[in-house]
Amino acid sequence: MTNIVAVYPGSFDPITLGHLDIMERGAQLFDRLVVAVLKNPNKTPLFSVEERVVLIQRSTAHLPNVDADSFSGLTVDYARRIDAKVLIRGLRVMSDFEAELQMAHTNKTLNDHIETLFLATRSDYSFLSSSVVKEVARFGGPVDHLVPAPVVTEIQQCFPTVPPVPPPTMHPPTPQQDP
Repeated sequence: MTNIVAVYPGSFDPITLGHLDIMERGAQLFDRLVVAVLKNPNKTPLFSVEERVVLIQRSTAHLPNVDADSFSGLTVDYARRIDAKVLIRGLRVMSDFEAELQMAHTNKTLNDHIETLFLATRSDYSFLSSSVVKEVARFGGPVDHLVPAPVVTEIQQCFPTVPPVPPPTMHPPTPQQDP
């Protein structure tokens, strides 16, 4: 029997529980799942590519058929290099579908032997994105319910603790004097 390799590409800056859910489900569907971190020179990431790969490795240590790697260039070229037949993409909302469908069609024109599998995220993660995680952490909010345990400490170290804003003090109104 042929081993089927799938690639789950993305920036994963940082990996979220939504990403991890897609990874766990993808690992059940394929013999090998490679989580591939894209080196995107147009973005200024919170974590380096190497740090993201390590965070993914730590977060998926319980999944023996999941590997983490990085690449630059076209995803279909990377998939061809590692002999992957499937690209996995997670969908949160309808607008994700429109963009992902366009990319799937584009990828198919570049490599007719690659298929794209869309996995709908669990509804409790439908709001979750790496941007949301960074925004919460930036303002000192808890992120342990948003990211895998290995990521919590790392992301908290990226942002200094933001002191709480004290509530405004209320002064009693000054009595009005008649002129």
